[in-house]
Formats: sequence, structure tokens, C-alpha cells
Amino acid sequence: MSVVPIISLDGVSRVFGNNRALDNVSFEVFPGEVHCLLGDNGAGKSTLIKILSGVEQPTRGTIRFNGEAVAFRSPRDAQTYGIGTVHQDVGTIPLISVSRNFFLGNELTRGWGPFRRLDHANANRIALEQIRAMGIRRVVDADQLVGTMSGGERQALAIARALYFGAKILILDEPTAALGVKESKIVIDLIKKARAEGIALVFITHNATHALTVGDRFTVLIQGRAASRFLRGEKTREEVLNLMAGGEQFEAATHGD
Repeated sequence: MSVVPIISLDGVSRVFGNNRALDNVSFEVFPGEVHCLLGDNGAGKSTLIKILSGVEQPTRGTIRFNGEAVAFRSPRDAQTYGIGTVHQDVGTIPLISVSRNFFLGNELTRGWGPFRRLDHANANRIALEQIRAMGIRRVVDADQLVGTMSGGERQALAIARALYFGAKILILDEPTAALGVKESKIVIDLIKKARAEGIALVFITHNATHALTVGDRFTVLIQGRAASRFLRGEKTREEVLNLMAGGEQFEAATHGD
């Protein structure tokens, strides 16, 4: 494990008018690890993810990349540092093909000047190779419409796309929330595969079982504060569920966590 986290938040707060969405939160993500971010609705998870991905900027505190202070003024800034975000709806367009979705906004072309045109053959080949590398075998035609893919397969497409375009840090926002048991297993396996390749992952989930299955580090947010931070094996599932419900909120506050 790297001594220095690839990305960290140090004492970050975010205030919107009279609402303190985040309050003095510190958060670290290491290469080849899964950091699970847990908490109920309104706990501050979305705001933390927006700060990591450059959508929002901290009111106070510091973002560090490999130990150096940085400022993300936009999602493009975050992307230049290798931060890829996959949202719950994965951002795919159901009525266009797998390869068109894969290269959306980064279309492959061939030729030059007025003779430039889309390179469908290479786009299809690369898209199919990349999702197969994620373990997806049912999709055999890159011209297949994304709307015909399962939820797990769409997550695989989005993750493969992010990694292909250079993501070193992968933020997964509730990737299993709308999936059944079989599809959730596909996503959990994808997370394990990315971790094994040295990718740093932030896994946002309400599902304690999924978190404990794959997580290495855990942060529980309650009302914008990091109520608890712990490593794999340090808490039982019941303890984690109690934390997510706010059961140790006052204990955390008492200990200055």
C-alpha cells in the first residue's frame, strides 16, 4: 500500500447559505484499495463526491493529489488528474450503440480535413475488447443498443470507458442500488477487478453487505461529519448498520472524531 494517498481531503467543509453540507471532513483514497462511503440520505455523500470530482469546490479545507495541494475548478480539472465518476444511471444513452456510448464525446476518426470520418470499425473493436476485459461475455456486437443491456452490463460499460480514458481514481455512486442479486455480483466483481489492477476506488453505497464484501476502508457520514472511519475487519455488519442509522453519532462527537 502506498504511504501517501493518491487523493485526500483534509478538513474539508462545504457551506450553502445556512446549510453546512460537510463539516471538517478528512477522507483518503489509496491506489489498489476500495474506500466505502456510507451514510443515509442527506448525510453529505453527494457533496463529498462532487468535491472529489470537481463539480463543487470546498468552502474550507484542502484537496491533495499524491500529497500536493490542488484545486479542482471543474470536472475537467478533476479528469486531468485521472478521476472518473460513474453515476447510478451510468450516463449511457439507451438508443445508441455500445461503441457510440463508449466513445461519446471522444469519437474515433480517420482521414483528415474534409475527408475526416468516424472510424466505426476501430471503435467497435476497442469497445468490445474493453467490456470483455471487464468479464462481460453476453455482449458480442458493439452495434447492439445499450438499452438492450442489463444494469450490470451498463455499469461494466461505464467502468470500462472510464478506465480506457485514463481513470486512476474511480468514483462509483450507488452502482448496485437498482440491481438484483445477480447483477450486483457483476458490479462487485468489476470493483474487485479494478482494485486488483491498482485503481483507487470510492464506492458509495447504502448496502452494508456489499460494502463489507469489497471494502478496505470505510467512512460513515452523518449530517456532514465523518462519524466513524475504520478498516476492514474492525466492525461487524451489525455495528456498521448501527453507525449508518446514526447510533454512534454522539459517541463519535464525544471522542472528537
